[in-house]
Amino acid sequence: MNLLIRSAKIIYPNSPYHNQVSDILIEDGIITSIEKDISADYESFDAAGSMLMPGFFDLNCNIGELGNETKEDLQTGTSAAAAGGFTGLALMPNTQSPVHSKAEVEYLVNKSKGNLVDVLPLGTISNKREGKDMAELYDMYRSGAIAFTDGNRPVQDAGLMERAMLYTKGFNALIFSYPEDTAIAGKAQVNEGEVSTQLGMKGIPALAEELMVARDLYLAEYTNSPVHFSTISTKRSVQLIREAKKNGIKVTCDVAAHHLVVTDNELNSFDSLYKVKPPLRTRQDVDALIDGLNDGTIDAIVSQHTPHEVEYKDVEFEIASFGIIGLQTAFSLALKAGLTPELIAEKLSVNPRKILGLGPVKLEVGAKANFVLVDPNISWDYAKTTNFSKSENSPYIGQTLNGKVLLTINNNQQFKNTSK
Repeated sequence: MNLLIRSAKIIYPNSPYHNQVSDILIEDGIITSIEKDISADYESFDAAGSMLMPGFFDLNCNIGELGNETKEDLQTGTSAAAAGGFTGLALMPNTQSPVHSKAEVEYLVNKSKGNLVDVLPLGTISNKREGKDMAELYDMYRSGAIAFTDGNRPVQDAGLMERAMLYTKGFNALIFSYPEDTAIAGKAQVNEGEVSTQLGMKGIPALAEELMVARDLYLAEYTNSPVHFSTISTKRSVQLIREAKKNGIKVTCDVAAHHLVVTDNELNSFDSLYKVKPPLRTRQDVDALIDGLNDGTIDAIVSQHTPHEVEYKDVEFEIASFGIIGLQTAFSLALKAGLTPELIAEKLSVNPRKILGLGPVKLEVGAKANFVLVDPNISWDYAKTTNFSKSENSPYIGQTLNGKVLLTINNNQQFKNTSK
């Protein structure tokens, strides 16, 4: 792939080119020149008014393969990722069967080779995600799993979580915690509060999340091991993690993009497309999440891409499945939340790779081209025709969103967004 990008504003935190407007020449997928004005007899892309950032990396992506390919397969999932500006995905192990041994890890690693999007499987903490016995963590690590989580099933057994933290510490792997105390959350569907009372529905208290955050912070401190919290959603969770960081506990966390812009007030219409877990919270929680991003308490933004067939969502709210697709909307929602381009680059590109211990994406001569070109001032129509996912369970399909991904480049391949 040979390409000349003209007049792009570079948004690369910690790069000497940060905030500069430059031309970038790519030859065979490698950056060969970064100058104010480059002449080359190659295809060119006019990037005037656009911003060039490191390719986004998603720490929380669900793809049905293995076993649930009717929801999403690797081809459609990575296509949606590229359309959303993602050049890397950490795949949750919520598949059938779960990614709980080296066989599943090796299948996903081999199946995704040669893709524009780098795919990194996450292995389960427990065998079959049952929360009882520890899975084959080291075997999975050697096969390519660099972190471990039971996905959307919290590890209720504190002893199991402690052993997993201690064990993975020996080979520098990372444990992801999905913080929910199921004994407190029960089978409720929405956030506990005024809206749940008005709707006449049993709510999930913020306490269900916060108890598990507190527990796993204690375990991380006791074992002197790192822990990463997936999709925190409450004000108190932000406060707990902020204090833990001040006290030197090795903790990182992320937030789903939709939790930054939508509150539980959207549920008054009983629209099952807004049924997610953790549930949509209050405006006070949303404001605390945004504050946490701005002050560094929250390290990353994730899509929490969770595809479903129509029969799992186009049903009564109480029996609908949790989750929405989010790979193509994460950047637009981050903009809608009022985040600056610099902060978006940090939370969607730089920090996710840092959390996983991956090397940074470099913008320099001789480096592999791995970046996304976005225009925060261009609107685009998210429609069924512009949706690259196999599933359509997004409340944003049919809406016009601000902030368009124009070009995604990685692994000597490019995705050019020609939709309007």
